[in-house]
Amino acid sequence: MIAQVRPQDLAQWLQSVRPFGEPVVLDVREPGELQTASVTANGFTLLTIPMGTIPPRLAELDPQQPIACLCHHGGRSMQVAHFLQSRGFEHVANIAGGINAWSAELDPSIPRY
Repeated sequence: MIAQVRPQDLAQWLQSVRPFGEPVVLDVREPGELQTASVTANGFTLLTIPMGTIPPRLAELDPQQPIACLCHHGGRSMQVAHFLQSRGFEHVANIAGGINAWSAELDPSIPRY
């Protein structure tokens, strides 16, 4: 089962998984979306790999490292989270509501689109 973590609860999730390694927020949106709205790494490492390129770039990710997946509303990131889990990644979460919820719950300076 993939953990669903609201942006407002992300700091708590990051703290809970830190014993397993430096947490990563994996933004799986497309480059144009990243130009429109992006998060700033704070208490985690931020990686941006578009969803469609995850399979050929899987070796760039550490299966032992905690990873929270992020997209626009949470659908694509949930697919990536399931994919990672099926490949042996143990500490995977989906950021429920995506960057849209991040803007609403944590940082209203992030544009909503």
